[in-house]
Amino acid sequence: MATLLRGVLRPLCAFRGGPGPPAGVPFRAVSHGTGLLYPEHIPTSVLQKVLLAAGSAGMALYDPYRHDMVAVLGETTGRRTLKVLRDQMKRDPEGAQILQERPRISLSTLDMGKLRSLPEGSFGRAYLHFLDVNVASGRGMTRVSPDTRAPTRFVDDEELAYVIQRYREIHDMLHTLLGMPTNILGEIVVKWFEAVQTGLPMCVLSALFGPIRLSAQSLQLLISELIPWAVENGRRAPCVLNVYYERRWEQPLQALRQELGITEPPLRVEGLV
Repeated sequence: MATLLRGVLRPLCAFRGGPGPPAGVPFRAVSHGTGLLYPEHIPTSVLQKVLLAAGSAGMALYDPYRHDMVAVLGETTGRRTLKVLRDQMKRDPEGAQILQERPRISLSTLDMGKLRSLPEGSFGRAYLHFLDVNVASGRGMTRVSPDTRAPTRFVDDEELAYVIQRYREIHDMLHTLLGMPTNILGEIVVKWFEAVQTGLPMCVLSALFGPIRLSAQSLQLLISELIPWAVENGRRAPCVLNVYYERRWEQPLQALRQELGITEPPLRVEGLV
């Protein structure tokens, strides 16, 4: 019995939630060691995935800012949904190109000088402003950067692993498109949009249980105005994984929003918690 438990728990002990390899390292269908499909891959059995899912769900509910636990939950519960998203990408010319080229988003792959040279009102300049505000975030905001996204570890399919990694790396792009800050209310609104867009269980869980920490005023605004807006935009927009954001920097932000069917938020949520 002890030997069995050690075998079941070994991948859990191997997971530390720390940073993975640089985001410039591509996902490719090659061996990275015995049984490994991509950098940082940790092969797991069905039972091990169940244990990981249960443990990460509990931790994520207790502390929604445990992004490492939210990431594990997504990887261990989202395989069927990831296949649907992968197939959507394959059917779209731009999405298929992303799957083929496997671009990564990190501070090392972003040309910050180019972004700063772009005109005001462009998508790239708006994204840079988001980074400037949040990398050096203030009180009530989450310190984020493209390099804070957890590496994929527990998806036992190289292509699906890239899909969920891409989803994580474009998360800040969605904040920019939706005009949402990274305070808890802004994160919940983005999760509602993502839940409708992707159907990933971790997004649904975060959208449903994230509001428990909101003030009564913010909860009322969320239910009456922000959730309906996020759901409507999530349903209307095409799959956001099919946008090659790195090639849209020069595009006016409003034009990209119009292309995706994303409207202005009904209110500003900065300062609301």
